[in-house]
Amino acid sequence: MGLNLRTVFSSFAAVLTEITAATGLPPLVVTLLTTVPVTFLGLFAPLAPGLARRFGAERTLLGAMIVLTLGLTVRGLGAVPAMLAGTFAAGAAIAVVNVLMPGLVKRDFQHRLGLMSGLYTMSICGAAALGAGFTHPLYEATGSWQTALGFWALPAAAAALLWAPIAVRQRHARRGRIAAGPSVWRSPLAWQVTLFMVFQAMMSFSVFAWLAPSLRERGVDGGTAGTIVAVSIVLQMAGSLLAPALAVRLRRQRGVNVAVALMTGTGFALSIFGPLGGIWIWTGLLGLGQGSLTAAALTMIVLRTRDAHTAAHLSGMMQGVGYGVGSTGTLLVGWLHAATGSFAPAGFMFLTIGVLCALFGWRAGQPRFVEDDGARTV
Repeated sequence: MGLNLRTVFSSFAAVLTEITAATGLPPLVVTLLTTVPVTFLGLFAPLAPGLARRFGAERTLLGAMIVLTLGLTVRGLGAVPAMLAGTFAAGAAIAVVNVLMPGLVKRDFQHRLGLMSGLYTMSICGAAALGAGFTHPLYEATGSWQTALGFWALPAAAAALLWAPIAVRQRHARRGRIAAGPSVWRSPLAWQVTLFMVFQAMMSFSVFAWLAPSLRERGVDGGTAGTIVAVSIVLQMAGSLLAPALAVRLRRQRGVNVAVALMTGTGFALSIFGPLGGIWIWTGLLGLGQGSLTAAALTMIVLRTRDAHTAAHLSGMMQGVGYGVGSTGTLLVGWLHAATGSFAPAGFMFLTIGVLCALFGWRAGQPRFVEDDGARTV
């Protein structure tokens, strides 16, 4: 499932220039296609625990994967209304999977939290790498950007088929468990973790949406830009596997959170306005930082909670607010570029976001639990 959670974002960015040239998409539609799906991650995240309570986590995940498959299929039809509808449906489906997966990791892999959190986050980064690296070659091979986008419905369908037997075997007794637990909205620690996620998301989804277009604006051809982004995201996979393994061994994760936040902000800024001769270094720094940062933020869900119940509620709050507010990052980049004709102002914005992310990462890395920090039982 993790291997399907970011292809909708990175695949569109990889052929955005070709789509715009072929269809004349106005800037508003481009902004909607890059920003609204991320906003949907926030809007639909709070619904996931309720759906899991009613239908069971495993069956809810199966339904989300079916919706994701249909959304990616419809997006590949090519007409603007279909692209909008399919992309928005995919964003809503991904929101549900995003929220429920950390709770399942907490529930089923108590003694392998570092390994399983790392593998899950690495799979998410792998999805972004696949979308960035293979979409443009698919376009070149077929001559159709619709086919290149529609292709990504196939791995989503495969994931749904693989998950179906698990959903069918789901026991009725498991159904209410993921929704029970404390409300975390009055916990200062939960808000610190959530704000850490907000600034992480502002950078993460801006990478998927705008790194390739910013490289192409600097004169990098489409195939090379896709390769650079894919290699950067492959390095994200390495960081996402190592960061949770390190975090679970430390009593305090403050140093790790600060380091990876600053790496990400600096790497993104240099990728935008650093010397082009060092672009592989800048995007490599960005990749290692971003993968580690995403993994560190998601690992906070399992390290700052005592059980799967609270983990599910913290996950819903953290990803609902995190992705909802974090989606403004892609919107701000588009607005700054439209206003100035350059991505350079966005580079300075990411330096600031990196510092803010480091600040809340320091606070989120304290060795405490949300249950002991003001959460009320519901």
